[in-house]
Amino acid sequence: MLEIPACITKKEIENGLNSLGVKTSMMLEVHCSLSSFGHVDGGAITIIDALKNVVGTNGAILTPSFKLSPNFPLNETDKKLGLTLKIKILHDDNEKSAMGIISDTFRKMPDVITGEGIFRVSAWGHEAEKHASMGFQHLIDSDGCALLMGVDIYRMSSMHYVEDFLPDGIKKKFIPSEEARKIYPESEWFIEAWTPTARPWYIIQNRAYEKGYIKDTLIGNAKCMLVQVKNTIELYKQALQNEPFELYGLT
Repeated sequence: MLEIPACITKKEIENGLNSLGVKTSMMLEVHCSLSSFGHVDGGAITIIDALKNVVGTNGAILTPSFKLSPNFPLNETDKKLGLTLKIKILHDDNEKSAMGIISDTFRKMPDVITGEGIFRVSAWGHEAEKHASMGFQHLIDSDGCALLMGVDIYRMSSMHYVEDFLPDGIKKKFIPSEEARKIYPESEWFIEAWTPTARPWYIIQNRAYEKGYIKDTLIGNAKCMLVQVKNTIELYKQALQNEPFELYGLT
């Protein structure tokens, strides 16, 4: 039986990233759960420093810095209104967000540039300003990768970048009633009124594995995946064009 170290060091994280295929000059969209590793010597800073050391200044690290709170619990009125998701839109200077401690720590570093808007992105390294201003689009266009550390495809923000191809018949299912939107104005809240019975992104994740677009390894206790972003979201785009209702469990 494999024995997992009680405390994982920066060097061990770097070795794990190298074995996964992370290389110098890579462009990475990073999503990370610190707690998934077990105990990390030095915490969030250790993870970030390891990433910087492996990709180097000719590479780039991007994290979501979305101005969104963790999910609020739904009260009885919310449930009667059909709400399935309720998230508060945060102010620019909020210390903590739903993005997690890695993203929140990364965003506040002096050598990191953060973009604008609710769905802003923070970037470090080569062309950081361009990445911050374009979100994940420049990474997609440049064949960058997503590094999912202790999380899965449902944290991969670049997947949303092809959802313009989602049919109106599916988009409308997520839109709450006018009554709900009056209670929770869109300037202050992000709310939804439907959760698919299917898990469409897991279908895409499985297809990406089959195509060889995803590699994985364990670093500490965390399953870490290196995902070819452009190829993977192209699978999602094709599914939205060819089989959207099947994908979302609506047939």
